[in-house]
Formats: sequence, structure tokens, C-alpha cells
Amino acid sequence: MWDGSVNTNLPWFSAAKASSPDSNIRDAEAYEFVEHAETRPFLSSRSLEKQVAYEEGSTIDWLREEAAERERKRVLSSQRGLRGLLAVVQDSVGMWLVIILTGLGIGIVGAWLDVLVRWLGDLKEGRCTYGFFYNQVACCSGLDPGELCNEWKSWSEYLGVHSIFGHSLLQAAIYIALSIAFAGSSAVLVKTYAPYAFHTGIPEIKAILSGYVLDSFLGPWVLLIKAIGLALAVASGLSLGKEGPLVHVACCWAYLLSRLLRQHRQNEARKRKLLAAAAAAGVSVAFGSPLGGVLFGLEELDAFFDDGNVMWRGFVTSVIAAVSLQYVDPFGTSKLVLFQVSESGSVWRAFELVPWVFLSVIGGLLGSLLIKLNTAVAVYRQQSTLHEWPILEVVGFTAITAAVSYLVVFLRVQSSELVANLFQECDPTKGDYHGLCKYVDTPHTANGRTDDPHLCSPSAIWANVFLLILTAMVKIGFTAWTFGMMIPAGIFLPTIAIGACLGRAVGLITQGWHRAYPNAWIFSSCPPDPTVRCVSPGFYAVIGASAMLGGVTRMTISLVVILFELTGALSHVLPIMISVMVSKWVADAFGKDGIYSVWIAMRQYPWIPAREFRDQGQTAAHVMKPASNLLVIRDDGQGCTIKELDELVRRHTYHGFPVIHGDQLLGFVLKDKLRACIETLLAEGSEGDRRCTLLPAGRVSTDDSSMLDLSPLLEEAVLQLRKDVPLELVVNMFQKLNLRHILFSQGGRLTGMITKTDIVWLLTAQAPHAGALAEKNF
Repeated sequence: MWDGSVNTNLPWFSAAKASSPDSNIRDAEAYEFVEHAETRPFLSSRSLEKQVAYEEGSTIDWLREEAAERERKRVLSSQRGLRGLLAVVQDSVGMWLVIILTGLGIGIVGAWLDVLVRWLGDLKEGRCTYGFFYNQVACCSGLDPGELCNEWKSWSEYLGVHSIFGHSLLQAAIYIALSIAFAGSSAVLVKTYAPYAFHTGIPEIKAILSGYVLDSFLGPWVLLIKAIGLALAVASGLSLGKEGPLVHVACCWAYLLSRLLRQHRQNEARKRKLLAAAAAAGVSVAFGSPLGGVLFGLEELDAFFDDGNVMWRGFVTSVIAAVSLQYVDPFGTSKLVLFQVSESGSVWRAFELVPWVFLSVIGGLLGSLLIKLNTAVAVYRQQSTLHEWPILEVVGFTAITAAVSYLVVFLRVQSSELVANLFQECDPTKGDYHGLCKYVDTPHTANGRTDDPHLCSPSAIWANVFLLILTAMVKIGFTAWTFGMMIPAGIFLPTIAIGACLGRAVGLITQGWHRAYPNAWIFSSCPPDPTVRCVSPGFYAVIGASAMLGGVTRMTISLVVILFELTGALSHVLPIMISVMVSKWVADAFGKDGIYSVWIAMRQYPWIPAREFRDQGQTAAHVMKPASNLLVIRDDGQGCTIKELDELVRRHTYHGFPVIHGDQLLGFVLKDKLRACIETLLAEGSEGDRRCTLLPAGRVSTDDSSMLDLSPLLEEAVLQLRKDVPLELVVNMFQKLNLRHILFSQGGRLTGMITKTDIVWLLTAQAPHAGALAEKNF
């Protein structure tokens, strides 16, 4: 931010003040050709060509990066002969090699993370008798559905504890102890080795893709700790998922690969286009949804801008990652679909729109509630002593979560397993899942009708409805607290689980009503044969999941595609679209921002949301910082010393300085370019007392021919507007042109300035707790 309250004793640098009329310069002088005036020494090519690295926490200059990329391509294409052809081929092959390796790497990493999570999660319940490293699915492979598996033993069975009290006590103790050990280990790894590996990572990825410089967020240690810590955290049974963190893992992997290529290492814009493709691959692996990954990058990450090549690369990376995932086959199903929806429930009827819309409204309300609870917990954590004891918080809350979860069967199991079974229809041939399907005895006749063998018994319906609603409510509280602790944590899967529980409960109620009143007019569209299922509670769970996820993330198109790829329920796309649409409308009534945008606002990242901005008649003058409050470089032709310049860039954290001659605005000089030039000059042996100037040749009033010319550092083509332009136009320019700053002038005189940070604050100032978790000013 630009603050005129900082004073300096250097005579060359001051806040802009009104100058005397004598110092005015005619506009025509700016275009005058000066003969025999270029007698000053210029910067060496080494000083000008030195690669300028952005400071951590700054934002990149998209215009400069894109210009550098165009120049690099021009140089490549200008080379003649075989050498030029090989240079172009090498550049293209390098890009696609990184793309392919990114897809392969994240696909394999994601698959083995699934295997590790499943094994660690099953280890809390028991072990395989013929192999310690087999999870329950691998241990019991080859058995028919519903067949009893004798090879998998609970810990009480394996250790020979047969009493009911001893069995329960031992199972609970091992479950809670391993949950604490897994979550505590994850927290210790994150806190000790890679603090940036905590949380989901998607808010930071969104900020990085928009130009925020945070290379330490993508380092090798972050990649390693995020992957290991994620497996431990998910296996601990906390209410979190791996989907969002996998996007972070994918971007870390792509970043490390990009460091191998010079064209990515030296250009921040090109690097971000590669990270956008990697983020799409992360979603592809997390959900088994290659199309959803591409659309997620387009809708949620704002990653593809207007560059079709970036979308194409994201598509290729997503496909390669999905193929790698299916080749490893971590689920043992030979399918990419994670949660298969029963084909028998592929027909839906008009009366079902009523409970589906009800679920959508509930999803929007609870999604908004979850966001508010999570932000309140995050602010409380920051302001309380919990902020100083993150590992103790993780251990303590994991103990509470494990103790409560062990008492409720639907909370005890892994969220992925819970969701997979909630999406399934009851089938007597596949056995009962923790009492979710207690079948009626067939044949059984009541009221002249023979019951559907796929129906739950009436006594079990209300017990399951109670347990499912209880599970959903408890998970809302657990998720609100867990999402933000010092462990890798995603919010997709717990949100899906909450919605699936509510959806399944509503489906069971609807099914029970149909069973009790089969001849009611509202059920007239049901098949007359009572043995044919009319209501499919499993698909109600899908609708509930889509509504809840829409209310939390505010995603639309990408969410619909992810869900039908996730479940294979292509015939139910229209109901999913309706549920997402209604839930977003309801949730938007309580706040326009999804969970990721809220966290970006709380952490004060320089990310500008893509939503439409409408002013209320305000102009740029209402937001800009006036010239009197800006720290400017005033060059009246006498110059200054290199030492004074060095003191300026070291003392202030601003990203650049307007340059003024008299009362006329000459341009803008970036701090990083100025700093790099000074470091080069001092390294070449230039004396600190040597004088230099930013004025173009012909404007220097002194006859000192030894004065160093720094005018090549001056950006004279900086974007300038009048301060009376509509504020809406200024915001749109920042959104669509990825600007860092705009200067405002009147008749050539500097009147004010607006930076990207000012626009971020303008758009997020109304957000609750904006900047509450910020660790520094960006």
C-alpha cells in the first residue's frame, strides 16, 4: 500500500507537492529530438538484462511477463536453419514433457495415497490375518457380495478378547489411540517441516494463479509433507477430505518439474499457465473427473483466462492423470467412478422434484451456516491461545472426534466408505451396511400388496433417519472446526457426506410415505407393480450431496460435471443441475462468497474476484490515494547518488515509485528493477557517491557528464487515467488486464494512484472478518 505518512530525509524523494509555474514543461518537449545531448554514460547491457526476481509476497507484472514471453518466442522464431528449427522443437517438447510428467506423477501419487489412506483407516478397526499390509478390501477379495470374510479380524478377535465389555473397550481404545497418533503425527510434520502444507491449499493456489508470488508454498518439502500428512490426517477419521489438498500436491509437483526448464524458471506468467493445468489434473485425480477438473480450473480457479492453449494443456494433463489413476486401480473396481449409483434407480418422477427442491434449500442454508461457523472458529483460533498450541489443538480435537465418532456407526467409518454406501440402493444380495438396509421379509403381504423386497423394514426407517440426521449435524460441527487446523484438510468430502446423509434421510422418509400410502394421487406415476422400486433413496443422497456442496463452494457447472462423473449418474444430470441452482440461490441470499473466497479475504491475499462490480455513482477519486499521500521520486535534473537510491529501496516496502520532474509526471519505476540495477552497479565497482538520474537525455540541467543515466528503467508508458472516470471502469480494468497499479493525472500532473491492493480491499471490505488471518500486508 502507498502511504504518505512515511517521511524521508533524502532530498530527492518526497511527497508530491505543488511546484512553481516556472518548472512547468510543455507537452511538446516530451517528443523533442535532442541533438548532441546524449553525453552521459548509460547503463551497461549487463545492468539492464539482469533477471529481476519478484519478492515473496508481491504480485507479478502480467504485462511485463507477457511481453517477455512474446520476445522470447520472437527470438526463437527468428533463428534460421537447423538451429532455429531445433530451438523451436526443443521449446515445445520441453513444455509437453512437463505436462505429461505432471499428469503421470499426480495420477500415481493420488492412487497410492488412496491405498495408504484405506490401509491406515482399516488398521483402526482390525487387521488381515495373512498379511499386515492388506486393507480390508484386499484381504477379503474374491468373496461374493454379502459373504462373511473370515480372513479379516477385529483387534479383539485377533487378540482373543471375547467378553462384550472387553471387546468394546479394546476396540474403542485402539480406534481413539490410532486416530490421535495419525492426526498428531500429521500436525507435527506440518508444524516442524512445512507450515504451508496445512489446510486445503486452494485459496493460495487461486491467489498464485492470479499473480501472487508465493514460491515457498510450492517447495519440495511442502510436496512431501503435504502428501504424507494428508494420508495421516484423512486416516485419522477427522471430518476432512483429500480432494482440495490434491490440487496443492499437483501444483507442487508441476512447479518442481518446471524448475528444470529455463523458459518456465524465468517467466512467471508461463509458470502460472502450467500450474493451471496441474490444478485441473489434481481435481481429475481427486474425483476421477477429467472433464470436471478442466471446468473446475475454468470456473473456480479463474485459471484459463482467455488462452485456449492453457485449457488444452489442462485437458491433456487431466486425461493423463485419470488414465494413470485407473491403471493403478486403487479401489480395486477397474473403474474411474468412485461412487457408483445403481442403474435401477435411473428413472425419476415429477413428484420427486418437491423433496429435491427441499433438499436444495436445506443445502443452501446449511452450506451458508457451515461457512459462517468455520470463519468464526478460524477467527477465534487466531485470537485465542490455541494459535500458540496448534499441535495440542489437533491432538485434543482428534480425541473428541474419535470418542464421539466411535459411538455413532455412520461417523465411525471413513467418509468415502459412508458416501459410497449412501449412494447405493438397498439390495438383499449385497448384504446390510451397518443397519442402513434392514429388509422386509418376503413374501409379506399387507393391505393387499406385496412389499418390495428392496424396501427397509418400517421399524428401521425412522431409526436410520435419526442416525443420518444426527451424523449430518455432528459432521457440520466437526468440519467447521477441523477445516483450518494445522493439518492438510479438504472440505469437499465431508460436505458431500453431510449432504448425502440428509439426502438419504429424506429419501427414506419419501419411500416410507409411498409404502404407507401407495394409492395416494401424488404417487400415481409409480409403477403398479409393488415389487418395482418407485423411490430411490440412494439418488436422494446424490441430490443432497450436490446441494450441500453447491451451498459451500458456490460452484455450478463444474460441480454438476464432477458429480455425474463421480457417480456415473448421467441420466440424473437435470435434477443435479436443479439442486445446484436452487442451493446457490439460497446460499447467495446470505453471502455471495464461497468457502475459498472467504478464506482468501480473511488471509488478505491480493486476489480480485471475477464477479461483476457496480458502483453507486462513485469515481476513481473516491478510492485513489491522492498525490499528496504518495511517496514519489522528484528529479529536477540534479540527480542523486547511488547510495541514496539504495537507501530508498531498502527502507520502503512499496513496489514502485512515480517519477516527477517539476510538476509533470514522467513515468513509474519499479522497485525490483531499481534494486537489481543498484546491486549490479555496486557489484561492478561503482562508487556509492556517484550521481545518477532518471530523466531522459536532454532534460538534465547539470553539465556533469559523469552522471549515470538510469532512464531505461523508467516506464513512461504507464497506464494513466483521469480521476473522474467511473469506479466501475477502474475495477473492470484491474480484473481483465491483471494490472498492478493505475496512475491518475490531469494535464500531465500526477493526481493520485490506485494499486491492486486497493481494489482487493474495495471488493472484500464488506466480507465478515476480512483480513482477520492476515500475517503480513501484501
